Amino acid sequence: MKKITKAVIPAAGLGTRVLPATKAQPKEMLTIVDRPSLQYIVEELVESGITDIVIVTGRNKNSIEDHFDYSFEVETTLAEKGKSELLDKINHISSMANIFYVRQNKPLGLGHAILKAKPFIGDEPFVIALGDDIMYNEEKPVTKQLIENYERYGNSVIGVQEVADGDVSKYGIVKPIKSLDEDTVLMSDFIEKPRLEDAPSKMACLGRYLLTSDIFAHLEKQGAGVGGEIQLTDSILAMIKDGKDVGAYKFKGKRYDIGSKLGLLKANIEFGMRNKETSQGLREYLKEVYNKS
Repeated sequence: MKKITKAVIPAAGLGTRVLPATKAQPKEMLTIVDRPSLQYIVEELVESGITDIVIVTGRNKNSIEDHFDYSFEVETTLAEKGKSELLDKINHISSMANIFYVRQNKPLGLGHAILKAKPFIGDEPFVIALGDDIMYNEEKPVTKQLIENYERYGNSVIGVQEVADGDVSKYGIVKPIKSLDEDTVLMSDFIEKPRLEDAPSKMACLGRYLLTSDIFAHLEKQGAGVGGEIQLTDSILAMIKDGKDVGAYKFKGKRYDIGSKLGLLKANIEFGMRNKETSQGLREYLKEVYNKS
């Protein structure tokens, strides 16, 4: 079994749900407390043992590359002023992983973005971490959980969680066919945004995948579908029909949808309450606001 060291982060979307904030900057660079949201995802991957990351970008995304690059002016200034703690944080950003970039030159769907990473991935299993989804688990990163699941069963696996009845129609829902353990099922289908009464489960796909390289052949074969896009879920289903097992694992952790205004606000508040520099002041402020309301 090949060790998993590579990951893809699709980051070419326009971020229309949080306009106008994303008119001139990538949604992946929107700040959560003291760092851009994309950095939280990269840190999750690195803490899970990923060493090589390809970020699929689009137009007006140059600030992503700048953020993860060495910054001579900033680092020199911090060194001259003796701000060693800040300097360590900045140095960490540019050295924590090997980060590569590829352009998705046309908005042709998530599957198309993943296909752009094929030369980088080769024939290895790899992680996909969607740029809209930040995961929090203090004990074990969600990506690490997926890697351990892959090492246990040897097949592709998708990160899922059970959602409330009222949210079933917002997500792609897994149709299970067999339980492997308390938290893992083999799946036979995705039902995209079903009505609650038509849903085969309440397990929603939430932004983390671990796939074998078999996915690329199906993405290439699939071609454009609805809206001219190549859908990743269609190719995952094609893998299943081709006899490949795909698991759905109920990961432990909290997911923040930072592609939505409310999700971004929730992430800022909750990460702010965990941050030692902001926790006390934020808690006092929230109590003050609550008492006035």
